Amino acid sequence: MAETFRTVQTAVPFYPARLKPTARDWRLHSSLLLLTALTTTFAGLVLVSPQLATPEPALRNPFDYVLYLPLSYYYSVVESVRYSFSHPYLLRQAAAFAGSLMAILFSHEMGHYLACRYYGVDSTLPYFIPAPPMFLAGTFGAFIKIRSPIPSRRALFDIGLAGPIAGFVVAVPLAIIGVLQTTPAPVSDGSGIFFNDPLLFRLIQQFFRINPDLTFAVNPYHMAAWIGLLVTSLNLMPVGQLDGGHGTFAVFGEQVHRIVGRLAFVATGILAILGFWLHGSPSGFLYTILLGIMLRVRHPQPAVMEPLGLARVLIAVFTLIVFVLCFAPFPITIE
Repeated sequence: MAETFRTVQTAVPFYPARLKPTARDWRLHSSLLLLTALTTTFAGLVLVSPQLATPEPALRNPFDYVLYLPLSYYYSVVESVRYSFSHPYLLRQAAAFAGSLMAILFSHEMGHYLACRYYGVDSTLPYFIPAPPMFLAGTFGAFIKIRSPIPSRRALFDIGLAGPIAGFVVAVPLAIIGVLQTTPAPVSDGSGIFFNDPLLFRLIQQFFRINPDLTFAVNPYHMAAWIGLLVTSLNLMPVGQLDGGHGTFAVFGEQVHRIVGRLAFVATGILAILGFWLHGSPSGFLYTILLGIMLRVRHPQPAVMEPLGLARVLIAVFTLIVFVLCFAPFPITIE
């Protein structure tokens, strides 16, 4: 007997009353958004500022050793802020970095959020996670929390992939601006941290006839797009409840989702070892640990498994292309 599927209504009006955020929700999420904008601006200052001399904490007793790292960090923050106010162009560049990165993250999360609203799925507003000033990109990313079951296979597909596609659409023009504004880096001794470009950057460089083998000075748009593409590729990993895991589950079902997730975990582990061996970078192990954690999180089954249709299959192929354009097997080289 042929398999039949129940007919379901896959769309509901936007913002049903019971799903609207409360005033308290708006205060919380707006505060996190503003705080993350501030910390990413600090990160931008570190990115565009020259290396500054800072006071060396005294080491007179054991307690001074405990305070050495916190005080060094504090002095660096204060000196960066002081220097930036006497060089306003640095503040403008830092704001450009923060605005560009936040635009990518905001678009990504709003893609998920609006798709949830479309299907009547209860979810929170985006939580933006600030990082300590001058730490990494100034943020640990953002997420939404889904608080009700996914009603259908199509809803799972759309909610899962709306985020990375929306973020990618915003990242592409920023990547083009970043590549066009690159300038050759000053001659160095060959040591330091180097950010390896994903395929999208290399295609843009080729289109505009820019030599990709040159070493370029980092600019805020380039770096914001680089981080945005890195986040997109990580989210599109076909593992667990990552965005790519949602898409894989919706397209292929539970069994293939489980197998592909394990294969991705093994492949990432191999790349982590090669990255440490060939490029001196331990960053790949963070990927592997994250994927290992996600493998242990059970993926929920949608209430209805109706056919996806040709349009969504084509979107799945497009999303796979997006992953290839964003993914860098060895993002960082340390020499």
